[in-house]
Amino acid sequence: MTLAKSLIVHACRMLLLTSFVALSGCASTIGEFPSEPAPKKVSNLTEGYRLEPGNRVRIIVFEEPNLSGDFSLDSVGNIALPLAGNIPASGLTARETGKRIEDVLRRNALLLNPSVSVEIQTFKPFYVMGEVRQPGEFPYTTGLTVLSAIARAGGYDYRARQSEVVLVRPQGEEQKLYRADEFTPIMPGDIVKVLERRY
Repeated sequence: MTLAKSLIVHACRMLLLTSFVALSGCASTIGEFPSEPAPKKVSNLTEGYRLEPGNRVRIIVFEEPNLSGDFSLDSVGNIALPLAGNIPASGLTARETGKRIEDVLRRNALLLNPSVSVEIQTFKPFYVMGEVRQPGEFPYTTGLTVLSAIARAGGYDYRARQSEVVLVRPQGEEQKLYRADEFTPIMPGDIVKVLERRY
């Protein structure tokens, strides 16, 4: 990814976070808080996660080590696979990406009957905002909860209302707000907002 494109991606992320902070700040001021509890279980990330630029994947082409390896999606969501060229993968699941690679290898007469598996190595980051010591963006790893997310952000600030946490979860083009506790599981792209304590 070029420096200019990296700066654009960073600027977009910061704009998203700034907008959320402004909106959530207004909500906490007037005492609004999501009534719907966050889901206690998360879906299988490998099954449902859709790739986007910057994600890293491990591609295994059966009995073809020269075509196998770790690859990153470029700024437009392509995977540059040896011999096969650029393969669009943004918006696809790992399984769909494997099928697409098989189709390309077969169509280009590179392999007669290819068998491809795709493993996701890195996911979309998550964000922790509000009354924590080090708010910001953090790399996602499986098994995260609200508590472990807050720990990565340096823990609660002294002003934190620890009993009430807002979880913002992307759903397509929209965002869903939930009431969360410290044991709520985190998904890639989630925003954890720790509210200020009422005095």
